Amino acid sequence: MADLGLGLYVHVPFCARVCDFCNFYQERPEGDDFSRYLAGVARELALQPPPRRVDTVFWGGGTPGLLPAGELEKLGGHIRTALPAPPAEWTVEMAPASVRADKLRVLKDLGVNRISMGVQSFDDVTLARLGRPHTRRQVDRAVALVEAAGFGNWNIDMMFALPGQDLKAWHADLAEAMRRGPAHISTYCLTFEEDTALWVRLRRGEVEKRGEADEAAFYELAWDALGAGGYAQYEVSNFAKPGYACAHNLGTWRMEEWLGYGPSASSQAAGRRWTNVHDVEAWLEGVLEGEPHFAESMALSDGLLAQDAVIFGLRMNEGIRVPLLRRRFPEASWEAAEQLFAELAGEGLAGSAGGSVRLTRAGRLLADRVGLAVLERM
Repeated sequence: MADLGLGLYVHVPFCARVCDFCNFYQERPEGDDFSRYLAGVARELALQPPPRRVDTVFWGGGTPGLLPAGELEKLGGHIRTALPAPPAEWTVEMAPASVRADKLRVLKDLGVNRISMGVQSFDDVTLARLGRPHTRRQVDRAVALVEAAGFGNWNIDMMFALPGQDLKAWHADLAEAMRRGPAHISTYCLTFEEDTALWVRLRRGEVEKRGEADEAAFYELAWDALGAGGYAQYEVSNFAKPGYACAHNLGTWRMEEWLGYGPSASSQAAGRRWTNVHDVEAWLEGVLEGEPHFAESMALSDGLLAQDAVIFGLRMNEGIRVPLLRRRFPEASWEAAEQLFAELAGEGLAGSAGGSVRLTRAGRLLADRVGLAVLERM
């Protein structure tokens, strides 16, 4: 639909090392991997060019910042050539250890206006336990470089319920994050993803997973501390100063459209959803031959889109506008949804007014459970 926002996501699959908690598709670069990857992105953009104005661009990974300045410039050139007009928001993820002044100059010249850094913690012992390849000192150096390069819009990713971390340490981490003055802070509860080093340690009994009550305490501490520090919560895990919510993520959560480029990148457009194959060589083979390889591809029904719009919409503090969603997805099971909303309200987990449904604070603590209920009932 032409009236929907359009985002563009580029997956840069390279990392210098794999963090213990990470299960995103990634590879260690060797030889001419960067140049071959760039040729693949250029070819994929030619095969599937954006059909209209792109509102947001997001480079994720992997570690996009691992690319040298020259390769970042080439990748950005491919993107700019494919865009009918500059995007309103252009985000690039950078690991603190990968931040360099020459890279930031290139990104600034390209039109990038938002930097997101995966910090996770300011405690060096905790970082080592996570297998993160940076230290607190490197974080501070990266922050100084980002600000010196003129980026006023930058984000810090933090994690909680980490091995050996208590509420006092989490509060200290949040204070350190706010002290550095980012425009946006994301906070994520540690999850044990299968086939990660951390999951293996869990199976061996070397670390323990926190219980639901413990995780809730970490969540609530962050909500209170960040709110008091001027960072408004707009989604369960995301907080921003006024005017700095991540537009790219908002478009995704509102079930607009996006196009993904690179291995494992996902797209949703023109009534379909598809994900590129999770293998750089197979992805390259497909795009260079003009027949992209997908890990999955499906047609989108009103029911599926409505489920996702409700699940992700309820994670946002603004909630959902049910009349609007009913017009967008008329064939979905709205009677069942209305019954579920009433039950959530009766349990004190949601409230409704003027056609909008929002989770309460108690409901946001159980957002994953609410999402499962939506899948079961709609």
